[in-house]
Amino acid sequence: MLGSCLENVRKSVPLVHNITNYVTVNDVANILLACGGSPIMSDEPLDVEDITSICGGLNINIGTLNQSSIKGMFLAGKKANELGHKVLLDPVGAGASALRTDTAVKLMDEIRFTVIRGNISEIKTLALGSGTTKGVDADVADAVTEETLEQSVAFVKSFAKNTGSIVAVTGAIDLVSDSERCYVIRNGRPEMGKITGTGCQLSGMMTAFIVANPGNELEAAAASVCAMGLAGEIGWSKMQPGDGNSTYRNRIIDAIYNMDSDTLEKGAKYEVR
Repeated sequence: MLGSCLENVRKSVPLVHNITNYVTVNDVANILLACGGSPIMSDEPLDVEDITSICGGLNINIGTLNQSSIKGMFLAGKKANELGHKVLLDPVGAGASALRTDTAVKLMDEIRFTVIRGNISEIKTLALGSGTTKGVDADVADAVTEETLEQSVAFVKSFAKNTGSIVAVTGAIDLVSDSERCYVIRNGRPEMGKITGTGCQLSGMMTAFIVANPGNELEAAAASVCAMGLAGEIGWSKMQPGDGNSTYRNRIIDAIYNMDSDTLEKGAKYEVR
């Protein structure tokens, strides 16, 4: 039951350490509060081990890298592994620059990730160890479509098996998979792409979901993807004349805040392959 995954977040109020980018850090904090989690942000190397020690999960987002934050990511990630905490990697823009690609690949080499979440171009870059993306957006040539769905599902399952992580690929069609099962999710609105940070928000929220649902991480990750897409649908339905992307961002956060398990259960559009 996807709805119970949301209920468990609201009941347990998981504390999530976010090393995320400064473009979206405020929105990540607010979406975590909206879904029932509790956010804390720190990327200072002298601070991150203490902070991640008091949390249940760690969200690492490479969207705005610098040498200090990179050091903080490795320190926090290794401490989280040592403590058995859930760890998520969001490889924003992997393939757009050597620094991003190399950092993401090295993080995967040295840290065990519960979940890796990105767009299809970013995930393909990690699978190959190199690649190109159009900035932080997925390359159109990589897009998951109905025509490419079967091979995309096979790719995601294979990558999940090779990494030992749950892999979440988000786009027009979302895929969330371990090595055996893949949730194919069709929630969301294309207008969500006009807001910066919906993916970053999802990574923070997904971390809360996997922390709150131990032993059921695949379904929890899928539930968070469905919830975010459904929030995009609900938020869009409430848009008024004169509203723009800034209002839409707030309506999505409000939709998460007001979402209950029944709304998620009824509104989730998915199949398992």
